[in-house]
Amino acid sequence: MKKFNLFLLLIGLLTLVLAACGSNSDENTSEEPAADGGGSEETSETYTVEHAMGTAEIKGTPEKVVILTNEGTEALLSMGVTPVGAVQSWTGDPWYDHISDQMEGVEVVGTESEVNVEAIAALKPDLIIGTKLRQEAVYEQLNQIAPTVMSETLKGDWKENFALYAEALNKSEEGEQVISEFDQRVEELSGALEEGGHLEKEISMVRFLAGDTRIYHKDSFSGIILDQLGFARPEEQDIDDFAEDGVTKERVGAMEGDVLFYFTYETGDGEGNATEEDWLNDPLFQNLEVVKAGNVQEVSDTIWNTAGGVLAANVMLDDIESYFLSE
Repeated sequence: MKKFNLFLLLIGLLTLVLAACGSNSDENTSEEPAADGGGSEETSETYTVEHAMGTAEIKGTPEKVVILTNEGTEALLSMGVTPVGAVQSWTGDPWYDHISDQMEGVEVVGTESEVNVEAIAALKPDLIIGTKLRQEAVYEQLNQIAPTVMSETLKGDWKENFALYAEALNKSEEGEQVISEFDQRVEELSGALEEGGHLEKEISMVRFLAGDTRIYHKDSFSGIILDQLGFARPEEQDIDDFAEDGVTKERVGAMEGDVLFYFTYETGDGEGNATEEDWLNDPLFQNLEVVKAGNVQEVSDTIWNTAGGVLAANVMLDDIESYFLSE
């Protein structure tokens, strides 16, 4: 009988041990799915962006972005995004002065006209933003590296491209805020200019380059900003296209206006400055009424034309405010 009771005791103990083991096994099994479930909840959904070269499927909010336009670089910075790679500024070493302090650690991946596909791939981006105007030929290569969003062109209304970039970054609300603040500033400045009688003045814009001179019209970066402010333009510049290039001295009369802003694209070889000096010292130019009235003002080519982004647009507003409204 004692042996039988001992046997029952052993059976009972064995049952308790097995039950405990089963309980531990169940706990471990429940922990693993919980961990997996937590990970899946953190994964953001994929969103779709329609662009000039097709459709991009982008997962989550991109964190490693390569930008292949100068205006796009400014768009990213204005929304608090520092790219991992960017094309070199047209002038600067390697960035424009007005953005250089925000570009620390950013890798150069070529220029807008000649991007370095290998350098882009090495950065392992999760989004690439470019433009069909410059990079159509390498779009397929770029799209194999990461989802690639392309704007149509770099001319015209820069705000359209800005909205596309914000959508690609999954930051449309932040982008709308940036543009809203800019538009509010334009509205306030426009009111002050109108109060001072300045908007009635016809604003002429001329650009000097190596071997070329251009008269800028309304569908240019600075032309659009002048139009939003409400400035008048000379009749020969009040045209909804980009610019007249190859301007000869016989066309000097088309530069006439109440105020003439000029900017020079100089790469360091002196040729842009040589074109500028040739025109400014020419008797035909000196005979313009705007010149004789002393209403000719040099401004930065980077800010008024080449950079083409929202940060430059704000600096251009600074220039206009300083010229017309400073005591």
